Amino acid sequence: MSEKINELVEYPKKGILSKDIVKNDKLNITLFCMAKGTEISEHTSTKQGFVYVIEGNGIFNLAGKDISMSAGVFIYMKENAVHSLKANENTSFILALANN
Repeated sequence: MSEKINELVEYPKKGILSKDIVKNDKLNITLFCMAKGTEISEHTSTKQGFVYVIEGNGIFNLAGKDISMSAGVFIYMKENAVHSLKANENTSFILALANN
């Protein structure tokens, strides 16, 4: 399987657009496209994983620490890590979660 991720990026006028890239019993990889001004409130995941920012500008808060979201930023999350996001501009990223 091969995908040109940049060609899959499309931003909604408001909110979030998500597209499954890989979904199976071992791995979930999803492309998220967040419209400027969109926020995802604090939450956790029972799975470990990572975020890889494709483009944009935002803030990813991980366990109380703000991380600037810009192209090329990689963020590792342990399972049950509290996190939230805010897109200051249209922002896209890959979320990969390992199924335990």
